[in-house]
Amino acid sequence: MLLGLLGALLAALAYGSATILQALGVRGLRAAPAGSTLLQRARAGWLYAAGLGLDVVAFAASVGALRALPLFLVQSVIASSVAVTAVLAVIVLGAKLTRREVAALAVVALGLVCLAATARDTPPHDPPSWLAPALVAVAVLLVAVGVLAARRRASSVLAVVAGLGYGGLAVGARILPWNGRLGDALATWAPWALVLHAVIATVAYGFALDAGETTSVAAITFALETVAPSLVGLALLGDGVRPNTQILAVAGFVLTLGACIALAGRSEAEA
Repeated sequence: MLLGLLGALLAALAYGSATILQALGVRGLRAAPAGSTLLQRARAGWLYAAGLGLDVVAFAASVGALRALPLFLVQSVIASSVAVTAVLAVIVLGAKLTRREVAALAVVALGLVCLAATARDTPPHDPPSWLAPALVAVAVLLVAVGVLAARRRASSVLAVVAGLGYGGLAVGARILPWNGRLGDALATWAPWALVLHAVIATVAYGFALDAGETTSVAAITFALETVAPSLVGLALLGDGVRPNTQILAVAGFVLTLGACIALAGRSEAEA
């Protein structure tokens, strides 16, 4: 369990740090002189590419965590990356935190402690045979809804699509069969469901941010990407908590998610 928890924490730190690097990269691009060549602009905004690389590291760490820990714990820890962004924004970007945001940071920490204390080891076990194909079907449905929402610039609907996409990504990683042979894994539905949901979530989130306010878009996305896979894990994948800690687990989940939503505006750092 310890290694899985460390993986989830690494993912949160990497995701939160990546946001800051991307913000600095955008700042560098904006500072580039007018008429700069493509190579000059690439050099000015290289930190953005570094942030994307850190996103890849975070994703790999999250997949490792999802193989060993309950979805509700991993998704809550990853959602707390917004707290990392908030702290680094103060240190690196000179941002100011409100009292409400400082309180939210403390609540995130408290909620994660509660969740870590209640979660039990849940190594991957055989999921229902229909779950992976169902994830692919959901991905197709999300594409259709996302296209319609993008045409109408419906940011809330796009945020829902993004949240469910990220949630599907987490479930896909959780049920991914792995015996050391890539070919065997690719012959199943799970990796394709994972990739589809990853692409859908990324694109939909970008369109949602373009069409709406960062705070509301991030709040909807955080809520769904945390709650939806957590419910799937509890209902279908054997996720659970230690005996007699159910109330503490629910409290920790609600505290963490609520505080992350309160910090949602920090998910895309101002550059």
